Amino acid sequence: MISIQNVKFGYRSHQEVLDDFSLDFAKNGIYGLLGKNGTGKSTLLYLMMGLLRPQKGSVTIDGISSSLRKPEVLQEMFLVPEEYDLPRISLKKYVKSIKPFYPHFSDELLEKSLANFEMTSDIDLGSLSMGQKKKVYMSIALAANTRYLLLDEPTNGLDILSKSQFRKAVIEGMNDEKTIIVSTHQVHDVERLLDQVCIIERNKVLLNEPLVENEESSIDLEELFIKTVSQSHETV
Repeated sequence: MISIQNVKFGYRSHQEVLDDFSLDFAKNGIYGLLGKNGTGKSTLLYLMMGLLRPQKGSVTIDGISSSLRKPEVLQEMFLVPEEYDLPRISLKKYVKSIKPFYPHFSDELLEKSLANFEMTSDIDLGSLSMGQKKKVYMSIALAANTRYLLLDEPTNGLDILSKSQFRKAVIEGMNDEKTIIVSTHQVHDVERLLDQVCIIERNKVLLNEPLVENEESSIDLEELFIKTVSQSHETV
């Protein structure tokens, strides 16, 4: 369980991103974390990883403060940030360097995820395009086989086919013991993946509910987001 309780955080003393913000990810599954620009979605992911520390309040992972960055917590967490780079070495050498930090790392899952993206493990990271790097890093993230996987705008830079491959890779890498949190603006890219949606704005959780479809209709996540945010403005 990831628990965020009464958190205050700002990058400058006069620019608060979060203030008295609380949100729990209590059940395993795939969550969509949605909100307008500047609502703190990426900040929340970094707080969960312990890369940022709350100025007030707490962020705990299975009851342990994320700020402590304990090995037993970090080995069960993997973050795919919106922007990153990879070293100019072979994929095999890179995987060898990080595997000791992830005791449940699965070579089989890595191969499967790479295959979903129509890539192989016999590649040099320095020769890849940005889109290819994203596919490789997503494959590594899934192969790390952590209990918690945090994804920040994972489909940015991917073409239509690659987005479909991304969804397939996530589904095949998922199981009942995992929690995946996807922060994104590209709601149509992920709406079929999600078990639950969290919509945040102005230090408030506007919606944190399971996505339930029926045989007669499917859920339009963009429409749900617009409706939820608009209703919150009407009540202000």
